[in-house]
Amino acid sequence: MSRDRESAVAVVGGGPAGLAAAEVLAGAGLPVTVYERMPSVARKLLIAGRGGLNLTHSEPLPDFLRRYHPAEPRLTASVEAFPPAALRDWSADLGQATFVGSSGRVFPESFKASPLLRAWLARLDGLGVTIRTRHRLVGFGDGSLRFETPEGPLAVRPRASLLALGGASWPRLGSDGAWVPLLTAEGVAVAPLKPANVGFTVAWSDHFSERFAGEPLKRVAARIGEHRARGEAIATKDGIEGGLIYALSRPIREAIERDGAASLVLDLRPDLDVPALAARLARSRSGESLSTRLRKAAALSPAAAGLLREAHANTLPSEPAALAAAIKAAPLRLLSPAPIARAISSAGGVAFDAIDARFMLRARPGTFVAGEMLDWEAPTGGYLLQAAFAGGRAAAAGLMAWLSER
Repeated sequence: MSRDRESAVAVVGGGPAGLAAAEVLAGAGLPVTVYERMPSVARKLLIAGRGGLNLTHSEPLPDFLRRYHPAEPRLTASVEAFPPAALRDWSADLGQATFVGSSGRVFPESFKASPLLRAWLARLDGLGVTIRTRHRLVGFGDGSLRFETPEGPLAVRPRASLLALGGASWPRLGSDGAWVPLLTAEGVAVAPLKPANVGFTVAWSDHFSERFAGEPLKRVAARIGEHRARGEAIATKDGIEGGLIYALSRPIREAIERDGAASLVLDLRPDLDVPALAARLARSRSGESLSTRLRKAAALSPAAAGLLREAHANTLPSEPAALAAAIKAAPLRLLSPAPIARAISSAGGVAFDAIDARFMLRARPGTFVAGEMLDWEAPTGGYLLQAAFAGGRAAAAGLMAWLSER
């Protein structure tokens, strides 16, 4: 087995958390090598940027921090140390100014990930960071890391290591969760990886599935227990997905785990209360069909009207107040989350009890963990990327503090 002695610090994982850590470490003068199992780095970042790279969110920081679950002080402290404003400044320093969209989300002005990544990689190269692709972590030794590479097995013994291997969503882009058994074999507590920001299955009728699969449900609201959200969703052949569903995926998933299914209540006209909607329905012309009343008076799209019928088992009341109440509370039974490979992100990971205040594994001194490997989750909207950038930098700071003591 060959041995690579060139790096003082090894960063394993070339996503946002790993590259952010490498930038901090190299900026402090440490020789750094990034090991990535894919043929190129930041593949998930590039895919996320196809629809406009949502870097972060512009809402006030106290509201921003409440988006993370659990409310882990080390995670929130890392975001406070590198908040959304700092991420926007960092992007601007790379020549990629940002703007705030109508939803409050923050995007590069180019609306793409590739220009930002090119500038970032150029900066890392200027700092002397070495990037080695097609290197898969397969085990640990006594202070060493073992990799499989196209040239054969490789062992490295860095002064310190930082792992940023992601969760298990989008495995074809690099985050396959294969690190879980490696760390558990080392005595590290790891919570099971679960799909987050994901769609859920629904037992649609054949009629609804065939007619409305792929149709959007715009400007709707949903609630499950005390949790509420507004946004858009999409009916799929076997379920429902989209931003509205992703925002509630944690309580939906937890309800399914607890009860075997989850009861989601959809409000198909959240801009109107029941009396106002009932008044509109009451003005319908005599003799109009229910379909016409739903389309004209309630202004429901065909997909929304179809979902309404589906939710109420095709037994809708004709009286205006009762029909309005049905539109405002359409029950939907969700059966299971989509597979983790189809999720945007994952929950679970290295337990915070398994790391110290510096993000170092208690079971492996000198090995630090960052990003989605840790047991936290957040909705889409820039919160995931923000925590990845901030967490990578925080773990890098912890690593440098540990090295300085030695």
